Amino acid sequence: MRQPKIELLWWEGCPSTERALAELREALRDVGLAPEVSIREITTDQQAHAEDFMGSPTVLIDGADVAPDHDEPVGLSCRVYRRRDGGISPTPDPDDLREALRRAAEREEVRR
Repeated sequence: MRQPKIELLWWEGCPSTERALAELREALRDVGLAPEVSIREITTDQQAHAEDFMGSPTVLIDGADVAPDHDEPVGLSCRVYRRRDGGISPTPDPDDLREALRRAAEREEVRR
């Protein structure tokens, strides 16, 4: 099983970063992965636009957002996620995290 590249993007004004990191690490354990999680702070609107940052926290697996929402504006803000049960949360649905991690781990390594 390959170890995907995992990033957590955050903004200082968001109180959900630690919760998102804890839930991400739990999802990694659940699927049997142990990659390093890169944590990057997004500090400016310019950086947010360059990263297509739709708010904090954002989890990227191999560069792809685990819960892309093309209706969300890009910028420095707290992010809102829709859970599978229809509820609203400041962090991604743990089932979405696990599913995205499994898919990424099962993908073949890209050869250069």
